[in-house]
Amino acid sequence: MKAIILAGGSGTRLWPLSRKSYPKQFLKLNSNTSLLQQSVDRLSGYLQMEDVLIITNKEYMFYVKSELKNMTEGGHKAHVLYEPTGRNTAPAILLGIKYCEEIIGVNDDEIMFICPSDHVIKPNGKFIDYLKNAEIAAKNGYIVTFGITPVRPETGYGYIERGDKLNGLSASMECFLVRAFTEKPNTDTAKQYIDGGNHFWNSGMFTFQIGVMKEELKKYVPNLWQYYDLKYNEFIEQFAQIPDKSIDYAVMEKTDKIAVLPMDIYWNDIGSWDSVYEILEQDTDGNSTTGNVITLETKGSMIIGGKRLMATIGLEDCLIVETDDAILVSKRGQAQKVKDMVTYLKEQNKKEVSEHTTMYKPWGHFTVLEEGNRFKIKQVVVIPGEALSLQMHHHRSEHWIIVAGTAKVTIADKEMFVHENESVYVPKSTKHRLENPGKIPLALIEVQNGEYLEEDDIIRYDDKYARLI
Repeated sequence: MKAIILAGGSGTRLWPLSRKSYPKQFLKLNSNTSLLQQSVDRLSGYLQMEDVLIITNKEYMFYVKSELKNMTEGGHKAHVLYEPTGRNTAPAILLGIKYCEEIIGVNDDEIMFICPSDHVIKPNGKFIDYLKNAEIAAKNGYIVTFGITPVRPETGYGYIERGDKLNGLSASMECFLVRAFTEKPNTDTAKQYIDGGNHFWNSGMFTFQIGVMKEELKKYVPNLWQYYDLKYNEFIEQFAQIPDKSIDYAVMEKTDKIAVLPMDIYWNDIGSWDSVYEILEQDTDGNSTTGNVITLETKGSMIIGGKRLMATIGLEDCLIVETDDAILVSKRGQAQKVKDMVTYLKEQNKKEVSEHTTMYKPWGHFTVLEEGNRFKIKQVVVIPGEALSLQMHHHRSEHWIIVAGTAKVTIADKEMFVHENESVYVPKSTKHRLENPGKIPLALIEVQNGEYLEEDDIIRYDDKYARLI
């Protein structure tokens, strides 16, 4: 079996923690590991890491590799592919199949498991048992979806209605033909689904034999399938031209080979702050707090703090999330509307909707400490052995003050080493590069001055990470 973890989403429903520059699959919400790391770890109980593929986009590729590198289960052995541009789940899955056949060398009999990168599922052992059963059904020619036994009339999920029970499988395994898919019903309909007992939440996970999925893609989406005849590198080059289609609309809702495997297991897609509240530990007042938080006469609330002290009085059933540059305050039960707020912020061209004050890069990260008219102050950290690109800015000069470590600095045609408590000046329109040749992180304060201080004022001449901007 091969597994594809889809890790290219932007996760706007968990704003302000999740943003386009750092989406929810990289957040550490319920443990000291990210949701992506938990997804990889979950599969390690059944698969070798060499059998795991993670599909992301180019912007997040170094995040994914860094997450895998920091795992103790040999996550760095997993395959990481990137989509040149987002084209939805059907093209992403076709990309994964193409990679498995052409690069890894599998055949049509290979079983493939597809899952998102940002769900919470437990316990892992029980999940693996379901995965094994799904593999058996897939070997019998079915595309097997994982249906979650609903515990409440949820209107934010899609539903799967089961049909007849499949015969000829393991006596201990219950698997059913799918009668219908339903998108996000209203509350009354969701209650009817639960009372009827024949509907399951659509988890977005499924298993199939590669040959079966290829047949169905060819049958139902020929305008997508035509790209499959290309070589892998050509497929990548033409990826932006592939039709934007979800696998649900492309295949799942049309094929007669679809089955559902009910899962009686804890599952949470972390699709809203209400969902996050569910997975966090709560005190005797029903409060879940993170950070420097003090509550007084506050009940049933989730309060995620940052660097500052947060104090609440007399709140009930509230959600409060603080970051360095934004605070979200909402009633519990209204968290689905965060997406609407993000849309409004985009219309207002608010940079807080997409960027954090701390931005992660392949070489390390920087944090904006202060900014004003014609100046910006950053804290910059460069990982040992890494380097920024050879670059130039037309509209700003930079002054670097080394706080810790040793910097190798290139300015025009001069190279020099700059040590702790020393500084160097980079004039406008001058090629320069910053490197960390040492064994410890390089930390410095960067003071920018100029008439335009945004990140797109950059010309790269050489970059080990192959970035254009």
